[in-house]
Amino acid sequence: MQVTSTLRETLVTGGKSVADVSHDISRQVEGKPTRSWWAAFGISLVLLVFGAYSCWMLLWHGVGVWGLNKTVGWAWDITNFVWWVGIGHAGTLISAILLLFRQRWRMSINRAAEAMTIFAVICAASFPGFHMGRLWLGFYWALPLPNTFGSLWVNFNSPLLWDVFAISTYFSVSLVFWYMGLIPDFAVIRDRAVKMGHMTRARIYNALSFGWDGAAKTWMRYESVALILAGLSTPLVLSVHTIVSFDFATSVIPGWHTTIFPPYFVAGAIFSGFAMVLTLLLVTRKVFKLEDYITIYHVELMNIIIIITGSIVGVAYITEFFIAWYGQVDAEYYAFYNRATGPYWWAYWSMMTCNVISPQLFWFKKIRTNLMATFILAAIVNIGMWFERFVIIVTSIHRDYLPSSWTMFHPTIYDIGQYIFTFGLFFTFFFLFAKFFPVINMAEVKSIIKSTSEKK
Repeated sequence: MQVTSTLRETLVTGGKSVADVSHDISRQVEGKPTRSWWAAFGISLVLLVFGAYSCWMLLWHGVGVWGLNKTVGWAWDITNFVWWVGIGHAGTLISAILLLFRQRWRMSINRAAEAMTIFAVICAASFPGFHMGRLWLGFYWALPLPNTFGSLWVNFNSPLLWDVFAISTYFSVSLVFWYMGLIPDFAVIRDRAVKMGHMTRARIYNALSFGWDGAAKTWMRYESVALILAGLSTPLVLSVHTIVSFDFATSVIPGWHTTIFPPYFVAGAIFSGFAMVLTLLLVTRKVFKLEDYITIYHVELMNIIIIITGSIVGVAYITEFFIAWYGQVDAEYYAFYNRATGPYWWAYWSMMTCNVISPQLFWFKKIRTNLMATFILAAIVNIGMWFERFVIIVTSIHRDYLPSSWTMFHPTIYDIGQYIFTFGLFFTFFFLFAKFFPVINMAEVKSIIKSTSEKK
């Protein structure tokens, strides 16, 4: 097993050294789990087990255990699906687009953001699967299989099928991009394990690093592949939530049939994704004592993006109402009037408060550089984005063209349970990632230190 590394471990005056970076980031992987980690991991497992019971009941009895009815055929399932896909947007944006634009501030936060993307997409993918009911009887019909079963192929004109291709492609490219970035860091942990005599750990991380040797040619190929994957990932950031918006925009239902949905959904996804990244990073920063790597500067820049995307979302809300009034279509006008003043008015105004008003507080520098205020406002944004998806979906269909079929949607314990299941799944994955994988991209942080040292 080759364990040599060409990384220079020379001190950099006035800041962290390369050796300091290796020690600071690797110590949570090498040390035993703390009590706080066990407590948080235990809570996520409890949520996962409770949610798994709800999922089992759903698979056993079918979607009738949900609160769906003849009018509201989509509700919490599709709301949560779109919400989780949106959460997964920020990781690839930070990794791919900011890499192509050579934004160095991404380097301390992209690793956790990429992991969040992977786990969020897994959570999102569970909802279409469970919506099939008896999953084992027909999950494969969502795939373009040869017509060997004596029936028709899937409908390629359906945006629901476009979702299958878009999300599976997005997940595959994001997974490769995330894992490839981990390879040099796995090699660092491997080399440290050899020095400390932990040969079992060294063998595991050597396998994970594919025997990385740190040679110049290896780094050249690594950087070339990173740029190629970034180039592939960039259009995916825009395409995935655009295609998700087509689930609604290509229909003829008032409140859904609108051309503003693609850019509106993309901006909203980045908005909620960055808010979730901030939530996770602030906790990671505190628990693993990474204040020197996840700085106030990083937090402030991410808050500025939240201001921009939140303002775009606010303009989209206003545009929707204007078009509903300007179009003079009675059903469309009533759909938006019903959102604001109907029985679900509380959800609409919660959405407006959380998504339009609260992010504007970040215009004040004292607030956008305050960690506690940032944590609270990021959580509020994610709550508001969930309400946005709920408002778009449920309030548009609970009152249709026929008043005699108007009804209300009330979630059951199984609707709530499956949502809890995805939270348990997400945080279980994230806590395992934070313990056994380096949460900061050591290789890229070291490259900054080296370039700074050479300039001096």
